[in-house]
Amino acid sequence: MITDETVTTLDRPRRPAGRGTPASWVRSGGLSALLFALPLVVVFGVFSWLPIGRAVVMSFQETNLIVTSWVGLDNFRAVFADPLLPQAIRNTAWFALLALIFGYPLPLLAAVLMSDVRRLKGLFSALAYLPVVVPPVVAVLLWKFFYDPRPEGVFNSILGWVGLGPFPWLQDQTWAMPSLVLQATWAAAGGTVIIYLAALTSVPAELYDAAEVDGASIWRKIWHVTLPQLRGVLLITFILQIIGTAQVFLEPYLFTSGGPANATLTILLLIYRYAFGQSLGSDYGQATALSLLLAAFLAGMSLLYFRLTRSWSTT
Repeated sequence: MITDETVTTLDRPRRPAGRGTPASWVRSGGLSALLFALPLVVVFGVFSWLPIGRAVVMSFQETNLIVTSWVGLDNFRAVFADPLLPQAIRNTAWFALLALIFGYPLPLLAAVLMSDVRRLKGLFSALAYLPVVVPPVVAVLLWKFFYDPRPEGVFNSILGWVGLGPFPWLQDQTWAMPSLVLQATWAAAGGTVIIYLAALTSVPAELYDAAEVDGASIWRKIWHVTLPQLRGVLLITFILQIIGTAQVFLEPYLFTSGGPANATLTILLLIYRYAFGQSLGSDYGQATALSLLLAAFLAGMSLLYFRLTRSWSTT
């Protein structure tokens, strides 16, 4: 006799015998996949997450890596009381703003112009990427030579031909930070150009053909076709540039060591001074405390940015 309960049982999808059990998971290759991924997970955890966890613990300690004592929030209080912190924040923000104004649109413009080149596109791409493969220390030494403040310096000689200069470059508080931004833009633009060139290949050529039939100029094609099609890539590179410029260290450390008069002291350079730059002993607690504050700020800003631009990147 077929009852309602029997009908309900028959309609219910049958679960294959043994499915979902540990034995079936092993037979389906789950154990092999886990064993294959385990070394990578262990290496990633040891070299990525373990230092982060150690830094969190160290931010609540006073330690020289030999003698350690718990100090609670004293390291964070000391960081906020440091008179150099506001100046480091202002300098980092100034560097990030200049890098966005000059360094963000320049690679996009170069990629668009290079994509329109019919011949020797590979050569131009190689030349654009060449600064990226130059060792940073070599690049800095090269630009230090260019930034010679004397009238016979390279840049001052070139600008002197049109009646400008000489400029003090790295020796002056006003000119030091823009000089660092100029070198950083030159060094990093090649990688972004390659990303934009790859993204431009995904833009349908029919859109440019239609714009050309309508009589659009190159700037109108960039504004109405290229930029909307690259919107997702532009949003990603924008936040990556903000994060990268907020962590600027190499240029102020190698060029000026934070000078003149702390005009190029950035947050990461201040962290370095906490950890390694004190003659009376290192203060790893304050260094990790400021590092965590910077990481928390960048994480919060990134979440806010992606929330605000979610609709722009998907429509």
